[in-house]
Amino acid sequence: MRYFAVRNLKEMLRDRLTLFFGLVFPLIILVLLYILNLNIPTAAGMTLFELENLAPGIAVFGLSFIALFGGMLIARDRSEAFLTRLYSSPLRPSDFLAAYTLPLLPLALGQSLVCLAAALVLGMDASASGIIMCLASLLPSAVLFVGIGLLCGSCMTDKQVGGICGALLTNLSAWLSGTWFSLDLFGKTAKRIIYYLPFANAVDAARSALNGGSDWKKLLIVAIYAASVFVLAVFAFSRQMKKG
Repeated sequence: MRYFAVRNLKEMLRDRLTLFFGLVFPLIILVLLYILNLNIPTAAGMTLFELENLAPGIAVFGLSFIALFGGMLIARDRSEAFLTRLYSSPLRPSDFLAAYTLPLLPLALGQSLVCLAAALVLGMDASASGIIMCLASLLPSAVLFVGIGLLCGSCMTDKQVGGICGALLTNLSAWLSGTWFSLDLFGKTAKRIIYYLPFANAVDAARSALNGGSDWKKLLIVAIYAASVFVLAVFAFSRQMKKG
């Protein structure tokens, strides 16, 4: 499994376009909204996009590209019959998915660290302990998005993964997370429904951790989603493995 994980890491590092979108694109959005924040003050003396609220949200949003990354890799391996040749090995479905997951998680946490570091350079007020706690709170979110990518890659083609993870998932994580605007704008009923999904809970937990707090209830919701998605991914991969 270790050698397969190393191979997957090398494949990820070769895909420069996906690396750009995963690492650089969230930073571009962060800088643009920071500039917008400087030039559009609100009437109450508050600013529209405060870095302490914006950076954790951008970090969660950026993880959606990790889902695209992982999903595209496993879908390409399936379409090229690379995985079919490996099915004769003693690796179990969970071993295959672990070999895809191990390189993706450090990449996801590295992406979040880069985002938070950029926010610090721009003037975000946060302590070292707050940064560490924020990264720790982002771990369940990273596992969730990696799991979504593996689930989609296990049962879809690479083009379908591009549509689901590249278009649908990024928009869901952007609009339903509360990163860009208050979820109160959706109304009470819609807001309540949104909080049954993991995106807003992930952002709120990361914001709380950055400010020195802890929102274990919302972290638990994200963790339950992450575990459920991984179980589904193992089931979907097992079915494809039997067909192969």
